[in-house]
Amino acid sequence: MTATVAVRCGILNRCQPTGPPETDIARVRRWCADRVPEHALHQVRVECEATPRHLTIVERRAPWREDYGPEWTTMPVARLRYTKTTALWSLYWRDRNLRFHNYDLAEPSARIDDLLDELDRDPTCIFWG
Repeated sequence: MTATVAVRCGILNRCQPTGPPETDIARVRRWCADRVPEHALHQVRVECEATPRHLTIVERRAPWREDYGPEWTTMPVARLRYTKTTALWSLYWRDRNLRFHNYDLAEPSARIDDLLDELDRDPTCIFWG
C-alpha cells in the first residue's frame, strides 16, 4: 500500500471519501434537473458541476446569436461548499465578476436540502434575478 493510500484509508483499512457525499451530489443533480420543464430543455438547462470541495450550480443557455458560435453558454448561479471536518454545507452567491461570496442568510447545514430550499426561495433575488 502506498503512503498516500495509507493516509487516506486509516488504521482499519476503510477508505474515507475525499469529497462531498455521493448521496448529496445525486440530490443536487436531481434538484437541478427538476428546475426546467421538459419543453424548455432545448433552450435552457440547470446543471451541477462537482469538484472534491464544492458543487457549482450553473445555468446553460442554447446558442442565441450566430456570431457567438454553436456552443451553449454557461453562467454560474450558486456554489455549495462542503467542509469535510464538520460535514456541513455552506451556500455562496456569485457576483458580477464571477467571484463567490458567503450567503449569510442561510447557516451552514448538514442537510443539503436546507440550502436547496433557500435557493428555491431566493428572497433577495441574488441567485435567479
